[in-house]
Amino acid sequence: MSGEQQIRQVIEGLYIIGLEKSLGAMNLVKEVKFDQSKVSVALDSAALAEDVKEKIKKTVTIAAEKIDGVQSVEVKFVSPTADLNDVKQVLAIMSGKGGVGKSLVSSLSAIALRRAGKEVGILDADITGPSIPRMFGITQKPTADEFGLIPVKSRTGIAIMSINLLLPDEDEAVVWRGPLIAGTIRQFWEEVRWGSLDYLIVDLPPGTADAPLTVLQSLPVSGIIIVTTPQELTAMVVRKAVNMARHMNKPILGVVENMSYLYIPELKKRFELFGKSRGEEMAKAAGAPLLGSLPIDPQLAALSDQGNIEQYQSDIYQQFADNLIKTLKSG
Repeated sequence: MSGEQQIRQVIEGLYIIGLEKSLGAMNLVKEVKFDQSKVSVALDSAALAEDVKEKIKKTVTIAAEKIDGVQSVEVKFVSPTADLNDVKQVLAIMSGKGGVGKSLVSSLSAIALRRAGKEVGILDADITGPSIPRMFGITQKPTADEFGLIPVKSRTGIAIMSINLLLPDEDEAVVWRGPLIAGTIRQFWEEVRWGSLDYLIVDLPPGTADAPLTVLQSLPVSGIIIVTTPQELTAMVVRKAVNMARHMNKPILGVVENMSYLYIPELKKRFELFGKSRGEEMAKAAGAPLLGSLPIDPQLAALSDQGNIEQYQSDIYQQFADNLIKTLKSG
């Protein structure tokens, strides 16, 4: 075993507190050079927070200096993929509450923009509850080259990256701590070859903790779309997300009320199963337009379960799509 191979083996075996995996298991070690007692290490992980980088740098330096013949160690971080991407706008789909349909609105927004002739991608940032691939019927794994992961394209050409596409089985649970989840989200932004996109839709997990904070701090978010439902409890929690967006100085582009009502065509009646609509109220609270009040639609649910969401059409959905595109043009 050569000196470089020995040093790489030592470095790849290092565990960093808080990451729960070795540097090798996370594929962070990109290059190791050993030349006349000097070691140079390149780690492809601009996706990690600055404090974690410092911890890794210190750990790698100490470990390498203990190897016979090593007198100096240089550790640097590289991110070759970022320079290859040209993403014009990043739109975050957000709600403080779970189960309101953020993934659905993310998917429908991407489809609307794609039908308008835009180049679109979806970054599934809901690491512990990913559902985007299932709705688009995507099961193939992403490929990779020397520059990073290549997202999988949907039938209509929407680029998609989700943790579910990297798991051995889509039913496997992702039991990770906050720092690792945050690091993965950054990697999905910086180490995926998105290429040239007009819009990248980011499907956020619920809440206002690590994952949403990572997106709002680390990604160049152009604007936020808030998703809500009619219940008062949801409205209260969603207002927290609105306040978070304002605190982070991110513009709220619009509000979407999901599950607003159920329409029974045979009776020609609509039933507000979760109470009276609060869409206009929430839009006013957010200081943004109401982009749409989406009903409970059995056809949409069926197409999503079948992986055929891109086939969905309805007059109400078209109104939402037109409002979304109009809002983005005016912004």
